[in-house]
Amino acid sequence: MNNRLLVFAAGTSGAAGVALSAAASHGGGPFTGTAASFLVMHAPALLAIGLLTASRTLHAAGLLLLLGLSIFCGDLLARDFLGTRLFPFAAPTGGTLLIAGWLAVALAALRGVKPTD
Repeated sequence: MNNRLLVFAAGTSGAAGVALSAAASHGGGPFTGTAASFLVMHAPALLAIGLLTASRTLHAAGLLLLLGLSIFCGDLLARDFLGTRLFPFAAPTGGTLLIAGWLAVALAALRGVKPTD
């Protein structure tokens, strides 16, 4: 299974999180720090899933986390930098996808790692 996307996303999430942390500390908008924290905290998870994935369930979990992170953080950053939302209920949608992604990680653990899964 090709997991380069998740490893790439881990690297860019970590880098963006650090850059946004700096921006937040120098007067960024009220949501920039939250987005930075989410990016930094999810980067190691995406990296681990990208490097260790041996099941479709875990791979799907990583993709859910990536999608949720993109929508959630994208909405928060759009509010600060553009003065608007991505779309109505974007942050709750992204947050729900993040929760689903973490539950999928838990499901993958219960199912065990099977290459043919």
